[in-house]
Amino acid sequence: MKIGILGTRGIPNHYGGFEQWAEQLSQALVMRGHEVTVYNSHFHPYKKQVFKGVKIIHKWDPKSIGLASQFIYDLLCTLNARKQNFDTVIQLGYTTSSIWAWLLPEKAKVLYNMDGMEWKREKYKGLLKPFLKFAEKLAVRNSDVIIADSKPIKNYFEKKYNTSVEYIAYPAVAFENPDSTFLKKYNLKKYNYCLLIARFQPDNNLETIIKGILQSKSTLPLLLIGDHENKYGKYLRRTYNNRRILFLGKIYKKEVLDNLRYFSKLYFHGHSAGGTNPSLLEAMATSCVICAHSNVFNKSVLENDAYYFSSKNDISRILDDKEEINEKDDWIANNLKKVHVNYNMDLIVKKYQNLL
Repeated sequence: MKIGILGTRGIPNHYGGFEQWAEQLSQALVMRGHEVTVYNSHFHPYKKQVFKGVKIIHKWDPKSIGLASQFIYDLLCTLNARKQNFDTVIQLGYTTSSIWAWLLPEKAKVLYNMDGMEWKREKYKGLLKPFLKFAEKLAVRNSDVIIADSKPIKNYFEKKYNTSVEYIAYPAVAFENPDSTFLKKYNLKKYNYCLLIARFQPDNNLETIIKGILQSKSTLPLLLIGDHENKYGKYLRRTYNNRRILFLGKIYKKEVLDNLRYFSKLYFHGHSAGGTNPSLLEAMATSCVICAHSNVFNKSVLENDAYYFSSKNDISRILDDKEEINEKDDWIANNLKKVHVNYNMDLIVKKYQNLL
């Protein structure tokens, strides 16, 4: 089968969750005998035409003009897809792509992975919110199959649009070979820091987490990993210039990230508007004690095996009770079991294979 994957900045992952999943899924499908193409932004650092058996097509993406660039990039990818004779198009996300869905190849089956309720994200203001509701409707209308990565998202779309939705989560692989030498580069000691890995945007609750850390009596530093060169990231760096708040910038090497997760004292997951986030599954897979934003998406994954916060006061209270954090081996074991049973790579890929 000839498959095109659209809607990401490209592979290998240098951006976020969809990019990571595109990298994993495309390679897995190639190994199962499919011909797979992934679209990359022209500024992606990987410039070759093939990545581990996956065909790469580079398209212009004028990132400097902001959100409008995504509409242009999605249009160029969609127009190129018309020339590729794909049997199936997997569209990851719909925010800026669904208005072009009518241009997708007529003969191809279209699978939309809906991500989350994008119109709920704080970063989208004013007229963007009603537009995103319209974009959501267009994606549903123009898809042959709708995929939800979490059960709450599945329930939302089935109820709102009276349609069938396939639930397929993201996968994770249990981390089994920790190496504390990776901490030396950052002058860190084992289990003596808190960690947060996320895009720098308001709905990921970075500022709430920072405030909670600073309000607490704890002396643990907070490491923030992600691209902090956007407007929100610069605001956070300027506002919270504190020795306990460490902005490490972009890190994409999985071996480094896995070890930083594994040796953290407490891992913060502030995502609030999406479905199941790959970064949350990776925290579970690397034996983290997790403190997650209190919402239906995170609770559907973590259940009772995490701390939850809604405010900075919740965070400072949790941090001030150091002994309690030390006694969460059962949470770690339960979350690892979920990774093996519910988010197993072979299981998830088989679900996609059967769907295709």
